[in-house]
Amino acid sequence: MWFSTNSHHTIMTNMRVILITLHLVLVTIGTVVPMRTESARAFFVFGDSLVDNGNNNYLPTTARANSPPYGIDYPTRRPTGRFSNGFNLPDLISQQIGSEPILPYLSPQLNGQKLLVGANFASAGIGILNDTGIQFVGILRMFEQFSLFKQYQQRLSREVGVVEAKRIVNGALVLMTLGGNDFVNNYFLTPLSARSQQFTVPQFCTYIVSEYHKILMRLFELGARRVLVTGTGPLGCVPSQLATRSTNGECVNELQQAAQIFNSLLVQMTKDLNTQLGSDVFIAVNAYQMNMNFITNPQDFGFVTSKMACCGQGRFNGVGLCTTLSNLCPNRDVYAFWDPFHPTQRALEFIVRDMFNGSSYYMNPMNLSTIIAMDANI
Repeated sequence: MWFSTNSHHTIMTNMRVILITLHLVLVTIGTVVPMRTESARAFFVFGDSLVDNGNNNYLPTTARANSPPYGIDYPTRRPTGRFSNGFNLPDLISQQIGSEPILPYLSPQLNGQKLLVGANFASAGIGILNDTGIQFVGILRMFEQFSLFKQYQQRLSREVGVVEAKRIVNGALVLMTLGGNDFVNNYFLTPLSARSQQFTVPQFCTYIVSEYHKILMRLFELGARRVLVTGTGPLGCVPSQLATRSTNGECVNELQQAAQIFNSLLVQMTKDLNTQLGSDVFIAVNAYQMNMNFITNPQDFGFVTSKMACCGQGRFNGVGLCTTLSNLCPNRDVYAFWDPFHPTQRALEFIVRDMFNGSSYYMNPMNLSTIIAMDANI
């Protein structure tokens, strides 16, 4: 077989183009992945069922969301351990900050490079106090979540070295969600609970905020430098409380007042802590008002109801647990509440929008968009 000079030249030129293109593709493949890993900000989550994304699946506890219809709107259409019809609060924040979803710390899949993304230590049923949620047995109380966080840092250090591990932890975004269970699963759990015999509501709020102060200081000692601290939502307006305590579906005043006293003290405590530390480490998230916006005016947010849970039974679908035997609404997007205690994914999307763009009334001293812009310049 023979070639003319022109055709030989053309073939050689084409081969050079192919080789150069192939080289560029290989260089691109080689550089994109490390850049993504390096630039992504780690995300850590601590707290209760509002932010647990599956840790309780691995624990000997009744406080689980690992059976249908939980997860009905999650991409896999299967339960994941999230107390949601789909994504939960940490998932939606991860999406907004451009991070891949973080895994529960107890997941066997959390190893190697995945450690660099962060981890979720939250456990459904826990509170600020160690005696909150004792009825749920083997849950991860706050001191245990912190113990696992220390263990995580040792594992991260083995992966990337001590200096880089410290940089990742110091530069991370942290979400802390606590307090609701101290009221609904402790103080107000029974008409004459041990804590209600010990404290009036204002005294109890002062006590648990002083205990919360210790938790936040411990988190700072463990390296957290940018922490979102959510106040409690409007506890008296969730379907479980409407079902058991309201006459005509009105929010239960006693719980509403308790939430407001607690939240007010919490905001002041975070301000004092920031002053003491000389930096805006703790950001108070006004979850109460973020929820009240769509509870008070559900139609403005596209909801048909903010009283009835999508999944449950009894009055307002607020009695018992959400199971395969429960009433289940066909369209979760028009319900503010998924089960007797937890908002739907759609409701959480409105909350995350306020976290990113809300005024200082919602996010004190600044919102998440401001935090991300500021931290990018450090």
